[in-house]
Amino acid sequence: MTAAAKETMGFQTEAKRLLHLMIHSLYSNREIFLRELISNASDAIDKHRFAAVQDPSLVSDADYAVRVSVDNEAKTVTIEDNGIGMTREEVIENLGTIAKSGTAAFLEQLSGDQKQDSQLIGQFGVGFYSAFIVADRVSVVTRKAGTDSATRWESEGESDFTIEDAERDTSGTTIILHLKSDADEFANDWRVRSVIKKYSDHISVPVMMPAPQPPSEEDETADQAPEWEVVNAAKALWTRSRSEITDEEYQAFYRHVSHDVEDALTWSHNRVEGKLEYTSLLYLPRRAPFDLWNREGARGLKLYVQRTFIMDDAEQFLPLYLRFVKGVLDANDLPLNVSREILQQNGDVDSMRNALTKRVLDMLAKMATSEPENYQAFWDTFGNVIKEGPAEDFSNREKIAKLLRFATTQSGDAAQTVGLADYVERMSDDQQAIYYVVADNHVTAKNSPHIEVFKKKGIEVLLLSDRVDEWLMSHLMEFDGKPLKDVAKGDLDLGDDAQEKAELESAKQAHEGLFERMAEVLSGQISEVRPTLRLTDSPACLVVAEHELGAQMRRILEAAGQELPETQPALEINVEHPLVVRLDQEQDEARFAELTQILMDQATLAEGSPLEDPASYVSRLNRLLVELSRD
Repeated sequence: MTAAAKETMGFQTEAKRLLHLMIHSLYSNREIFLRELISNASDAIDKHRFAAVQDPSLVSDADYAVRVSVDNEAKTVTIEDNGIGMTREEVIENLGTIAKSGTAAFLEQLSGDQKQDSQLIGQFGVGFYSAFIVADRVSVVTRKAGTDSATRWESEGESDFTIEDAERDTSGTTIILHLKSDADEFANDWRVRSVIKKYSDHISVPVMMPAPQPPSEEDETADQAPEWEVVNAAKALWTRSRSEITDEEYQAFYRHVSHDVEDALTWSHNRVEGKLEYTSLLYLPRRAPFDLWNREGARGLKLYVQRTFIMDDAEQFLPLYLRFVKGVLDANDLPLNVSREILQQNGDVDSMRNALTKRVLDMLAKMATSEPENYQAFWDTFGNVIKEGPAEDFSNREKIAKLLRFATTQSGDAAQTVGLADYVERMSDDQQAIYYVVADNHVTAKNSPHIEVFKKKGIEVLLLSDRVDEWLMSHLMEFDGKPLKDVAKGDLDLGDDAQEKAELESAKQAHEGLFERMAEVLSGQISEVRPTLRLTDSPACLVVAEHELGAQMRRILEAAGQELPETQPALEINVEHPLVVRLDQEQDEARFAELTQILMDQATLAEGSPLEDPASYVSRLNRLLVELSRD
């Protein structure tokens, strides 16, 4: 095959599905194709600017710009940039095979709502294909910076594309869209200008179009080179004074950096001068990104050094539990040739990370105080991510604790609306701890036998049912000087009620024989049988030692394949419960053993744990029911 040979290649299967969607489905917001292609062109220029810092031979005399032109007669739109460009291999990879997880994720997220689905395009990194919303043929000519050869890619958006060598004087990319017959509105100069102003006004690279010609004879202007004029503001938004920027401009820039459908909840724009000089513009989104739970996924801020783009996802400037934050950081004191490795070893980065983390937490605290409804919406979306914070960020543990929200026995439903400060404010003077119970779901937590005595005494209990909750509490430990105590662990002490303690000691002595008989039956399953202060309505519950793993955390770790040492809980018995009274009177040792095992199994189920042998439990219960029916 010669260097100039033309190849026809097939799209990857997922790419075919994506192209079919673009061509046949997303009509409601067609103008977003221009937003995506201009955004891609801007990114390509940022990458060229960064590459030129590392390799001065790539520096160009031409000013960076994105040029957009229309041909009303030919019904075409052309978007051209002088950015980094692509090699032939990169063209095939990026425009043909789409070997990227974003494509599949995009297809999985589609809702069927055309307007909403069209807005998702950029978020998943498939923005180039939006060209086929309005075009029945797309041509791309591109040349990688530092190379002499150019490549032409062309497709009608069906099953294949062609690729061949081409000519291009400078590095960069030109995209020509041959418009469909029903999309010729985009061959109109003023229509395209209005779209650029709407979506791309905040982009720091100039977006240019040919200046409108004054009325004159056609033959006077036909052979003249067009004069180009800047259509957008073309100034990095974060470099402007806050007083000059409208809320609409802030929101437009947010949609640019995040590819989000909705506006941001709030933002913080800050310029720091002193030992370190940097500008940050941080946004809190309304909705979670599709990869929020992928802790290894791309995250972080767009990093600039002295307004030169460095990288898209600089994760070193915020902790992992704030991975949903979007925005820009422009630092004056970092080297232009900075790499991810250098960022990990730079002391200035640590200082900026600490400051930016506190700024985000302060932003959240302010929202929680002044805009509680907005904060509740934020918490409902990102609360479980914030709960990762105390384990990852010890220095800000108190700040994070004030942001946490929980369901409680007083809140009445599963909504997590109660802050720890609210709980402490409602505590009685003699209450020494903040109490919580952990379960796999809210209903199990709400009906846990471990909280029966708390309900009786009117003591509020946090109801924890998220998978992260027990891990969170193991790192939080206290709030406002009050320890956090799991009601299903260790000895229960609700104060200095001497009468209750005396009754407990009396029950222990009076029923010593019962406890010994039960412990013998349950040998190997429990550590001991003892009377309880926890129960008022249930006959029994399981309690683990103070510093052992709870049932929920044990199940999670075991499901993850982690080997854990064997532990045995204590079985606490409500000696006043009719079943326990009946059990104490049972003289038939076989029947006693059956009833004891049933109590043990019920206590296991009540805490939300599965039975090791559910069939035997059912069999024992059925035998008991049959005997009761005979009586």
